[in-house]
Amino acid sequence: MRLAVSTLGMPGLNLDSAIEVAAKAGCEGLELRLHPDTGVHAGLSPAERAAVRERIADAGLSIAGLAGYVGICDPEPADSSVVDALLADLTLAADLGAPGVRVFPRGGDPAVGSRRLRAVADTAASLGVRVFVETHDKMPTGAAVAELLAATGRPDAAVALWDLLHPWRHGEPLEETLAALAPYLAYVQVKDAVSATDTTPVPLWSGSVPLDAAGELLRAHGYDGWVSLEWERTWYPQVAPVEEILPGAADWVTRYSARPVS
Repeated sequence: MRLAVSTLGMPGLNLDSAIEVAAKAGCEGLELRLHPDTGVHAGLSPAERAAVRERIADAGLSIAGLAGYVGICDPEPADSSVVDALLADLTLAADLGAPGVRVFPRGGDPAVGSRRLRAVADTAASLGVRVFVETHDKMPTGAAVAELLAATGRPDAAVALWDLLHPWRHGEPLEETLAALAPYLAYVQVKDAVSATDTTPVPLWSGSVPLDAAGELLRAHGYDGWVSLEWERTWYPQVAPVEEILPGAADWVTRYSARPVS
């Protein structure tokens, strides 16, 4: 596994400061939240995109992924507006050298999401980037996201992001989550929370998320992709700085990285 940290956990910090936090913690990558407040978004000029890419690379880091906010199954916007927004984010990912863009479901109908994912699939594949569909909101379980991705039928362009919190808090056993997502799994977000009903972030191993069981499953599966610490300080400003949480995330990644076969 490769450790990254999301800039969601660094409200008020500019990109250079976020890079410094990640590098000091021994991270290999940054997950960049797409928002004007972070300085990274689809409105950047070509020169600005090149500068972001260069600053991160000069620090010895990679961009693990872009955390976008497109709602791929959202029933309200027209397909064209969703597709256009996602294509803009995918182009940004390609320009920055990121492997892909996170999206939220924001709706429960896989037919809606699969139609839109197929509409961007050829462009995504040609750019060498993918859409990471997160287990979140109206599709919080592995089963729901897997149904969407199966309906899409484009594993070269649309894959799964397993946020460890949401399937568990909605009652899906970890084994079932991984079994459903296994054909599509490309990204993991790690976090801990008070309980299934109180999602206030807490340091890893001090809450209720079954981190050890999830880690054992991922190691047995042989998962060796990105693991991003998603410390939601942007939404919970009262919690500790992300610098205090990163050592626990690094410990979790080290503990459960797949061991080489002898």
